[in-house]
Amino acid sequence: MSAAWGKCFDPSGARYGIPTYPWRLAPDGLATRRQLRARGLRPGGQEIAAQVMRVNRRQGGVRVSYLYRLDLAKPVRPMTSRKWGALALAMLARRTCPRCRITYSYCLSTRYGICGLCITAESAAA
Repeated sequence: MSAAWGKCFDPSGARYGIPTYPWRLAPDGLATRRQLRARGLRPGGQEIAAQVMRVNRRQGGVRVSYLYRLDLAKPVRPMTSRKWGALALAMLARRTCPRCRITYSYCLSTRYGICGLCITAESAAA
């Protein structure tokens, strides 16, 4: 057992306060937020059950992902029509240039906040 693996293996929770497992070695019945979301679930207010830890030798740190119990997870709430409408308006605002008011089929760059035509016209005027 390597020192890095030993640092990440604490199933009793004595060292870190919660059970800790090495990367990819978590027991069945636990999942990260992303894994829950892929199954159509959410943590639903439950406490963190354990964590998965990975030592990053290149950057000299550790990465931690929290694990939640699958049996206590709740289904994801479906989007309401109001939420879909708000999302559509937000995406429309991201695609509309505030200067020329043209709506594009893609989201505008957040770096400039305006469309390419307005950037070109502004740089030509300067």
